[in-house]
Amino acid sequence: MTADIRLGCQGWNYAAWVGPFYPGRTRASDFLTVYARAFSTVEVDSTFYATPAVQTVRSWASRVPDGFTFALKLPQEITHENRLRGSESLVQRFFEVARELGPKLGPVLVQLGPDFGPAELPALVEFLPLLPRDVQVAVEFRQRGWLTDGIIALLAEHHVALALADARFVPRSVMLKLAERPTSDFTYVRWMGPDREIVDYSRVQHDRSKELEAWRKVLPVIAGRVKTVYGYVNNHFSGHAPANVRELQRAFGQRVVEPSQLGDQLLLF
Repeated sequence: MTADIRLGCQGWNYAAWVGPFYPGRTRASDFLTVYARAFSTVEVDSTFYATPAVQTVRSWASRVPDGFTFALKLPQEITHENRLRGSESLVQRFFEVARELGPKLGPVLVQLGPDFGPAELPALVEFLPLLPRDVQVAVEFRQRGWLTDGIIALLAEHHVALALADARFVPRSVMLKLAERPTSDFTYVRWMGPDREIVDYSRVQHDRSKELEAWRKVLPVIAGRVKTVYGYVNNHFSGHAPANVRELQRAFGQRVVEPSQLGDQLLLF
C-alpha cells in the first residue's frame, strides 16, 4: 500500500503572497481559486476562532476543483476555553457545518493549548467518544508528556491520528519516531517552524532543507502504513510556505505548478 501524499499550506489568504506566488493582479476574493491550481489541500485557520457559517463553507467548496480537500481546525471555544469539557453540542454543530464540504472535507485538527497537560487526561478520555467516526480527526499535543504508549493506544482505540508537528514544543526526533506508529488510517504533519518572529511572508528567509530532508526520509515509511498523508506548511517555517510545499512536491515526484504558470490562468477569472 502506498498512501496518497497531499501537501499544502496553512491558510491561503495572505496579501504578501501576491507577486511571489499569486499573480500580481490577483484579487483577494480569487486567492483560494488560484491556490487550488497549485496545491490539492489547505489547512483552514479561521475555523479555530469560530464555527463558520454554512454559506461560507459552501463558498469554499465552490471555488476549488473536485479532489481538493480542506483540513479544518476545531474551534478554540472547545479546545482552549472549555478545555474539551462540556462541549458535546458545540462539537456536533461544528461537524454538521464541516460536512457541508462534502467530499472536499479532509481531516479535522484538534489543536490543544500549550497549557493543556497530561493531568487533564480525563477530559481527553471523555472527549474522544464525541468525535464522529465518518470524519478523519487528528489531535495535536503541545507538551511532550502526552507522548506515551498509553496515549498512542488511546488514540488508536478511537481511530484518531496523532498530529506530527515540526515545531519548538516537541523535539523533531521524537516526532519522527512517532511518525512510524500511526494510530489511524491517515497521518497529519504540520511544519510550524521554531519561532514566530517572521513577519514577512513574501520570501524564504531560513534554509529548512535539512529539516525537510529528515521528513522526506520518513514519509515514505509512513505512506506504506496509512491511506493518506496530509502535510501543511506554515509561513513561519521559513518565511514563505508555498516555496516549501513545492520543495516537498519535488522530493516526492509530484507535479509542481510554478508561480509563473499561475499567471497564465488569469483570463479564466
